[in-house]
Amino acid sequence: MTENEALKKAEGYCAAAEHCRAEINEKLFRWGLSHEETERILNHLEAENYIDEERFCKAFVHDKFCVNKWGKQKISQALQLKKISKLTIFRTLNTIEPEAYRATLQHLLQTKRKSIVAANDRERNEKLVRFALSRGFEMEAIREFLDTDVLDAEA
Repeated sequence: MTENEALKKAEGYCAAAEHCRAEINEKLFRWGLSHEETERILNHLEAENYIDEERFCKAFVHDKFCVNKWGKQKISQALQLKKISKLTIFRTLNTIEPEAYRATLQHLLQTKRKSIVAANDRERNEKLVRFALSRGFEMEAIREFLDTDVLDAEA
């Protein structure tokens, strides 16, 4: 594949959906382009606004929180794997409304609680904690719901 062909293909790929620099870099590498060609293409894509780290991060955070119901820790780890700067991750994660974050965690815990089979409250709470941690929520936020009767009330 020539550099020009790869550029046109990458532009189409980026126009169809949000992608970060690391994803495009990996794709260009798989297409067999040299390091120099890859850098030129990536610089062009950034200059022409086909890829934008901030815009990608906002879309990623929105999708993973609103659609997948992930917590901030899991989203942050996924973005770090995509080589997004820590400052951009921090700024974008802070755009999540605290009330929406709490409501999502509460709903997840209430829903999960109904399906848990446990011998006692302690065992149930341990299972709920493991579940919420696996979804990327912070222990402090999880404790807030387990230390109260909020989960007993239907949302």
